[in-house]
Amino acid sequence: QVQLVESGGGWVQPGGSLRLSCVVSPNILGFNVIGWYRQALGKQRQLVALRPRVGSRIYADSVKGRFTISVDIAKNTMYLQMNNMEPEDTATYYCNAEDISRRQSWGQGTQVTVAS
Repeated sequence: QVQLVESGGGWVQPGGSLRLSCVVSPNILGFNVIGWYRQALGKQRQLVALRPRVGSRIYADSVKGRFTISVDIAKNTMYLQMNNMEPEDTATYYCNAEDISRRQSWGQGTQVTVAS
């Protein structure tokens, strides 16, 4: 069964950094696209970063230059490195994996709060 388990959320001050992790089971190579989304309170879920199997990584304009998506294939884990964080980055973050049939799988979500 496909399972995505996130970790790494928490509280950080503006300008600080956090790294989110998402372990993908059974095999991260089994997916065409992996990525991160976020949902702030009262708002719709939005794309943060995508890493397609083929092609360039895609980032939301609001995080370009600050966030980086990466993968450790040996660990079946994807990461979201978040630097120079802003209060507007406060949200629940979800990892996502899409297979060749476009079936979507989601993690359970991890809360990130950016505040003084």
